[in-house]
Amino acid sequence: MHGGASFAAAGEDAGDAVLLEITDASFIAGEADPSPPPPVSVDDLAGLDPLPLIESSSYFRALLGGSFSESGRAHVQISCNLEAAVQVLVYLFEPSGSLTITHHTFLPLMEGGLFLAAENLLTECERWFRTMSSQSSSLLAPLDFLIETWYFAQEHGINYVQDICPGYLAQNFVDSEEKLSDFLLFMEKIKVQVISRRSFVKLPYDLLYSTIKCPSLTVDSEKQLCEAILCWITENTRCCEELPPNSVDHQLYLLNKVRICLLPLEFAAGTKRNWAEFGSKVESRILNLLKDSLRTVLDAIADDNLESYRVRITEYSKKIVLSGCPQITTEILYISVLPPANVGASLNKRLGSSWAQVDYRNIILYNELEEAVKSSSFGNVHMVDLSKCPNVHFSPAIDWLKLAFPELRIFRASFCLTFQFEDLLYLLLTCPWINEIDLSIDTSIIAQTHSVISSRFEGRGAVKPKLTRYYAQDPLCDTTMNSYFSNISKLILEGRNDITDVDLLKISILKNSLCYINIKNCTLLTDDGISKLLLKCTKIHSMVLSYTSFGNQSIQTLCNSNPLDSMDECRHVMAFRMQELHLDGCKGIGYAAMSQLMSNVNITNFLCLRETTLTDGALCNFVGSSLEFLDISETMVSMVSLAPVIRRNSNLRCLKAAGCRNLLFEHGEVEAMSGGNIYGDFLQEITSTCCLEDVEMGWAFSPIRVTTLIPSFSKVRKMTIGLGTTLPENILCALPDICPFLESLVLRFQMISDKVVRNLLESSTKLRVLCLYSCLGNLTSFSFQIKAPLLRILRLEWITPWMTNDDLAVLIQNYNLVELSLSGCKLLDSNSQELISSGWPNLTCLHLEECGQITLDGVSSILNCKALEDLLLRHTGKGIGRTIITDAITELPLLRKLALDLCDASEEGYDSPNNPEGKIMRTITMSRCKSVRSCFELHTEGSSYSKPVHKETIVLEWSSRQLRTTIVKERL
Repeated sequence: MHGGASFAAAGEDAGDAVLLEITDASFIAGEADPSPPPPVSVDDLAGLDPLPLIESSSYFRALLGGSFSESGRAHVQISCNLEAAVQVLVYLFEPSGSLTITHHTFLPLMEGGLFLAAENLLTECERWFRTMSSQSSSLLAPLDFLIETWYFAQEHGINYVQDICPGYLAQNFVDSEEKLSDFLLFMEKIKVQVISRRSFVKLPYDLLYSTIKCPSLTVDSEKQLCEAILCWITENTRCCEELPPNSVDHQLYLLNKVRICLLPLEFAAGTKRNWAEFGSKVESRILNLLKDSLRTVLDAIADDNLESYRVRITEYSKKIVLSGCPQITTEILYISVLPPANVGASLNKRLGSSWAQVDYRNIILYNELEEAVKSSSFGNVHMVDLSKCPNVHFSPAIDWLKLAFPELRIFRASFCLTFQFEDLLYLLLTCPWINEIDLSIDTSIIAQTHSVISSRFEGRGAVKPKLTRYYAQDPLCDTTMNSYFSNISKLILEGRNDITDVDLLKISILKNSLCYINIKNCTLLTDDGISKLLLKCTKIHSMVLSYTSFGNQSIQTLCNSNPLDSMDECRHVMAFRMQELHLDGCKGIGYAAMSQLMSNVNITNFLCLRETTLTDGALCNFVGSSLEFLDISETMVSMVSLAPVIRRNSNLRCLKAAGCRNLLFEHGEVEAMSGGNIYGDFLQEITSTCCLEDVEMGWAFSPIRVTTLIPSFSKVRKMTIGLGTTLPENILCALPDICPFLESLVLRFQMISDKVVRNLLESSTKLRVLCLYSCLGNLTSFSFQIKAPLLRILRLEWITPWMTNDDLAVLIQNYNLVELSLSGCKLLDSNSQELISSGWPNLTCLHLEECGQITLDGVSSILNCKALEDLLLRHTGKGIGRTIITDAITELPLLRKLALDLCDASEEGYDSPNNPEGKIMRTITMSRCKSVRSCFELHTEGSSYSKPVHKETIVLEWSSRQLRTTIVKERL
């Protein structure tokens, strides 16, 4: 069939036969058929009764009924979309129940149905489209299909499509399984979607605008909406040589729909790099809201502009992500769940009056708000993230969770010091349906091995009163409450070094459900306290106990039979059921206890034993074969024990063995333990067995040929190479080929060159992290004169002494960084500050050490990096004022770590913060030096040359309960 099809429609008399010929309107005579005929046999339709045509199609009814001029002809030619016509004919002659409408057939059926006026078919298509649009997001229609359908509907005046599409896209604007590329970069994937970047940027303006203004627009965070709009604007501007009329107005209309006061501060600051005016406006609004959020909300009520401060929560919402929004307050949370009908002038006036007269922390205000939200809840929300939201008062926020989200399963509030242990108990009592809670904070920088000169404590002045509304009776004394705590299976308390054994015992009320616990760096916990928790919570199968007092007693609990455990046979031993065990830095484990533990953790998948007493004897007792993660860094193991472990665990994906000197040597006990087992060296074993994704290597890792690392390293995404090995240049240059998925590379004490670095930046197209520490070689500024669009973290420590402001400008032009660390760049000056703050406005981490005179004139430009969370300034110029600590806390709302050196103080010291209340600030360190004359310097008479040498470090560390001031002899 070349562009046409025909069949005969016979009437009651053979003489009434009419030959209908359908030709493809797109077919041009003399040209080859551009596509094969439709996969439908039209011949089967010839000679069929024309009754279905007459009954179901106004076109055929008129044609065969004599209404057209062609009606009297024996041969009628119809020119239309051949595929569409065939689809319609199949529908007309076959039973309606056999019709299957899909994304692929909908438009042909619609086109054919409209051309041939098949009313029943058009009704079927409308029914299918409405049904499709009401289905869950797991059955999302392709975005390309929706765009094509939108254009088709506009052309043919199909109103229901134009009514349905915006709402459908609004409800499914976010789908966790799809990704949208970053609007600034070509290849980066982020958790914003609407199917795909390629399709999303094709959205017509009117459809996008209608979608955004739809009341059911559903996003996880306002950031996702803003990213999507900026991506759309960028791509549509780039593809047009000349901007179409009204395009600037269109951009403003779209951006005006973003509730900029609800954007994360880091994202807002980052938009200034490419959208200077818009980014500055957003950052300014957020900072103004931080200064007086209560007054801002009251003004919004007066101006009838409260909608700008309401978090988008709809009946379709599944996640609410407010992480990194220090401007979010509890008032904003409550306002966001108030039913629209209640946000009337009278209610606004009443609430405004309450806020004007009552402190926003007062319990009365939240009693009023509770009444307003009782009639509204959002049953689809299963995750809420309030991490880095220091201005949320969590006691009433927990009531907000309870009232608004009855199906909540995951709650995150990491890096929030204001979330106290009493709040956790109240959360457990109030929202027992939650499965996962994350309350992690930064770990303490003071280790048990540090030499502490003195320490004093200052209690927080604003500890909440124990109101019965928020704090229930001690759960340990009320056994009737035990039945409530049946769902919480995962609890993360990492870094909370104010939690005591008594607190841990209260957590044991979760004994019926708790499976995963993370108490990393909870330094006040004792081995006895951890042991008691394990005795009660026997269902635990995953533990992160790093840098705690976990020791011999807890191991005995894990490895001995528990009479409270009802498991059968050997499964009653908790250690046997361990799936994940992190013991790095646990110095209290004896050799015998470690051996006992290793002989029992046979099914574990994740095993971290870094900096422990692990030896060959203990590791040889481990006979598990399901390991995916193994960290034995800084231990005494050798190949005699490691080789069998590697061979048995072919699914090993992560292997960290840095600092293991014994991997190079054999010990006296090797022969006795090996039993004649023959094993290769470290490199041979890992390349012959594993297909790694994360590696950390040092001693014994000495590849010479590139082929040695292929294919075992072909899936590596993270690589750290440290002391104990020196990778040859041919290996370093070939890393992009050896590890095509490489995202993070850390090199310590390696020989590098311009050739190596340039090749990494140019060829490792997925590289996000590059850290070069104390590397040797002939590195010059030429290394970084190449773009790496995905690079986000760059650390150059003690390898770039030649760096100038011009070189810094090159880095700014080529890399969009969020973390920067420079050490030993002594040619930098005070102008470098402005370069850094204007070039990377969204920096979250900035470390500058021994970097010339950067702070000679103060730190005003650095404080313009409003998203900073971690700031280190050491030996960078004697110009830092006394008020730096207070200024930093005030100007940088997300700052958690601040490290200074008293050598840089312009007035011989720094003022302590005005009050001990830390909302998000975790640690302030101040290093103190003393001047020492070097024995190796030749001094002339009268010379006063001396070198500053570290003396001690003053550490201010906040927890949820107190401020601890410690003087440590070591430099931290």
